[in-house]
Amino acid sequence: MRSSAAPSDPPPTGPSYVERPPAAALAGLVSSTWVQRITPGAAPYVHRTIPNGGVELLCRLGSVPRLAGPLTRARVESLAPGSVVVGLRFHPGAAATVLGMPASELADLMVDADTVWGREVAVVGERMAEASSAQRAAVLLQRLVADRLADAARPDPVVAEAVRRLMPWQADDVTSLWSSLATSERSFRRRCQATIGVGPKALQRMLRFQGFLARVQYAVSRGRRPAGEGLALLAAEAGYADQAHLTRECVRLTGVTPRVFLRETAEVCGCGHDHETSYAPLLRRPA
Repeated sequence: MRSSAAPSDPPPTGPSYVERPPAAALAGLVSSTWVQRITPGAAPYVHRTIPNGGVELLCRLGSVPRLAGPLTRARVESLAPGSVVVGLRFHPGAAATVLGMPASELADLMVDADTVWGREVAVVGERMAEASSAQRAAVLLQRLVADRLADAARPDPVVAEAVRRLMPWQADDVTSLWSSLATSERSFRRRCQATIGVGPKALQRMLRFQGFLARVQYAVSRGRRPAGEGLALLAAEAGYADQAHLTRECVRLTGVTPRVFLRETAEVCGCGHDHETSYAPLLRRPA
């Protein structure tokens, strides 16, 4: 497959990552789309993806689109100079409607999407490589998902409601969540595993940390230090019992301590990254 430099895109001045909302037809399934560029001639870029409860569909232009299953631990990869990556992220539990398989079968895996969806995916990858811009390639990637909706089942309504109640601004107790949704604990866990790929408690941890990350990215986007008033206060605002609780969860989900993670995030996201599509819905809603 031929790689393309997307001639109508502006020339990059440094590594960039820009998120946008999905097409209207995918709004209930996909939380965001993105374009990531690595400057030609720069050093390889180390990218850390942390668990967020969602399945991702991404394509490094010039390659076959790939499915990244739900993570239970951080995935670290190196992107070559000149790489352009286009992707989209499903809401937790939403990908199962178009996957044609339980999301749990893809946990911590990244596979070529044509092994799941067939030859049509490779054809889409070829068209993306030849697209006039990365934005046009993103449209083609979204169309790949949209074309599968006609034969797709609706998202599990019980799981969708559970995800809503486990968002960072909510205070639902996982141990009683299943009963409030009029299902048995065993059935609830089974449905979460099949559609999300992880259990409800693991998802709650991931979403709480995403709430922490949202505050960090919001601060960075406004030129402020993420923990300007202290890490303990930031931990409390994100719903952690104390700073030690945050530290344990950060190491579990990212592989590094909060201070290392904050430094990496400030260095990387402070250089032209736009994560607002992801972080804005995760900030605590006003009373």
